[in-house]
Amino acid sequence: MKGMKWLLLTLLLVSLAMVLAGYFWLRLSLPQYQGEYHAPVANPVTLDRDALGYLTVSAADRNDAAYGMGFAHAQERFFQMDLARRSAAGRLAELFGKRALATDIERRRHRFADRAAAALAAFSAADVQLLCAYSRGVNDGLASLTAAPFEYTLLGSKPAPWQETDSVLVIYNMYLELQGKLGRDEYAMTILHDAIPPDWYQFLQQHSSDWQAAIDGSEITPIALPDSPYPEILRREATCSACTPKDSADLGSNNMAVMGRLTRHGNAIVANDMHLTIRAPGTWYKVQLNWRNDGNWQQVTGLSLAGAPAIVVGSNGHIAWGFTNSTADWHDLIKLQLSDDGNSYLTAQGWQPLQHFYQTITVKDGEDYPLQLQETQWGPFITYGKQTFALRWVAYDDSAVNFNLLQLENSKSTAEALALGPITGIPTQNMLVADKAGNIGWTPLGPMPARQLSDWDTAQDWSDGKHSWLANLSAEQYPRIVNPEAGVLWTANARSVGGEAYQLLGNGGYDLGARGQQIRNNLLSERPLDEQALHQIQLDNRALFLSRWQQLLLDVLTPEVVAEHQLTEYRLLLSQSSRYAAPDDIGYTLVQQFRQQTIELLFQPLSAMLEQHSSRSAYLKYSLETPAWAMLQARRADTLPLEFTDWSQLLLKAVLNSKQQLEQQHGSVQASRWGRHNQAKINHPLSNAIPVLGDWLNMPASEFAGDRHMPRVQLPSFGQSQRMVVAPGQEQDGILTIPSGQSGHPLSPFYRADHQYWLNEVALPFLPGPKKYQLRLVPDA
Repeated sequence: MKGMKWLLLTLLLVSLAMVLAGYFWLRLSLPQYQGEYHAPVANPVTLDRDALGYLTVSAADRNDAAYGMGFAHAQERFFQMDLARRSAAGRLAELFGKRALATDIERRRHRFADRAAAALAAFSAADVQLLCAYSRGVNDGLASLTAAPFEYTLLGSKPAPWQETDSVLVIYNMYLELQGKLGRDEYAMTILHDAIPPDWYQFLQQHSSDWQAAIDGSEITPIALPDSPYPEILRREATCSACTPKDSADLGSNNMAVMGRLTRHGNAIVANDMHLTIRAPGTWYKVQLNWRNDGNWQQVTGLSLAGAPAIVVGSNGHIAWGFTNSTADWHDLIKLQLSDDGNSYLTAQGWQPLQHFYQTITVKDGEDYPLQLQETQWGPFITYGKQTFALRWVAYDDSAVNFNLLQLENSKSTAEALALGPITGIPTQNMLVADKAGNIGWTPLGPMPARQLSDWDTAQDWSDGKHSWLANLSAEQYPRIVNPEAGVLWTANARSVGGEAYQLLGNGGYDLGARGQQIRNNLLSERPLDEQALHQIQLDNRALFLSRWQQLLLDVLTPEVVAEHQLTEYRLLLSQSSRYAAPDDIGYTLVQQFRQQTIELLFQPLSAMLEQHSSRSAYLKYSLETPAWAMLQARRADTLPLEFTDWSQLLLKAVLNSKQQLEQQHGSVQASRWGRHNQAKINHPLSNAIPVLGDWLNMPASEFAGDRHMPRVQLPSFGQSQRMVVAPGQEQDGILTIPSGQSGHPLSPFYRADHQYWLNEVALPFLPGPKKYQLRLVPDA
């Protein structure tokens, strides 16, 4: 017995020693937040942080401000910055070994490392100087740590210095995140187009007329159910492993703008919540920059992207701006005619030889991987199914990346900001801007090529010269909306405009529009429209989109069906639903799962057909909600999959399948609260690799409110990556919250600083709070 006690005591002491050793090892990479650091700056730069780590940089000029920003980014987020540049360049295997090789091979196709060097060579001298100052700040911030960020020790690696091209790669990585379909959607559309009659293709792939809410008031007429028989290929019994059709444009965001004539203070307001994958630490870093510009103090406040020296969204006191992903069409898939030996391809100028590029991927703890890349004049080879195409993507153009976004810092009016649309090199966004004088406006911000195409949605043969991309649109051709009659603007990844403007944008997989419609209706009905009102719209989780599905489910649950299948409690829980995507609402879960199962069963033959061609129904550009609902209303026997004898049978199976899935996942229907079904997974990228203590790096597994088709978009690891509401000139009333915290270091007081506020809907101030920490970067003698 005594021996057992000694053994337990020894184990306890060893465990305690290991914990203490781990703690002191972690402390070595903890950033320095106070004191002085000698730096290559012309004048002192101060890095002030409030109690939550909100950074304020004060410098004599913009280059020194960029240095200070880079210094802080590296202190807090260098590992995340490193992942972004490596992701774009295809160099993740250097850190993660063979498990990242397939990703690197896919990413190398784009040759973004070469494109970044070419882009940097074309930058203005002023932008290069700014990037150089930022890079020096990053490398000095990294050097200021006693030890490298802890992730490198875990991976057995060392951080490489930051270079100016790396900031360009960070923007290319956003192209991959925001426009990364890479022609998969057009391949799926092509397979469907070639498999069924035109009338059914047009019906199945149409814009939603039920939920449209374009900011220009344009409307699209619904395409009615064709009179011709439903295609036999879409009725056959078949199995699929990826049977869930596309439900929404997950890479999205919400944006709202209100004219000054509708606000209390007379200044226009912008509200923005960008929807992205949510991690620990998050995408955005809160910062205020202060510097002297022509003898006057310049101040810009908002969110930065670690790895780049710009404020991405925010306010400069004269204007405020926010973004949503445009979700327009930025790729084209090109059918190739190859020579018999496969070394040439046909163009309007005749046969052209393929270009070859040879690269080597370094694989940690493995052999180097030699890679041969092939390209056409339009873009790289890409293979889907058994077909080889060329990919034309706006990201390959010279205009894809620049730092003209920085000019928003000096813009003083809505008109000045909108003029930047054609010259800014970022993944094209819906920009809403508001100014101090009360004006608001919308425009696409980013490159927009003019195209000569017969069909934007399916793969085309360009060999005869009839199809091509032309020069980017001129400033006069860019669509804009300024000061609309209703006094409000909104974007939410659905179709924003129609007519000629739509013909310039195309469709890259627009959201249905239910979210945008709910935002629009809120804006038109709420008064007054102040900062708090817009914040409440961001948090709106009413399930208006599912109302008709809830009624359909109630109609399916007749007394006979309830009695036969023992669904009394199921129907009671459904009828008690509050019609919110609320954590404690079970009825919401039941409706949401029933809808998903109904659409899956109805289109399972379609999903199977696409899967047989190495595609998925989730890749189609348009959600199948619209045709599904039309088919449910008509209930024609010929539109049923062959395994069902009538529509009641399909709907009942959807009920029973979804119920069974919830019971398997949660133990019972009664335990299927929406919050339990929609539970947070805000994780550090390395948490799964750390035994026992890995979960400590993650945010708590909280139960979330919100879902897809409502303003409060929230899934377990995807949703509102920030909430911002601000009126230029009234920043003291603004709001800015992020999901986790400023720092990527788990021992930092800022690692989780914002999380509870974000989770509990607390409106944190837009401006930094009182200074709690100050680090002075003083000129090195």
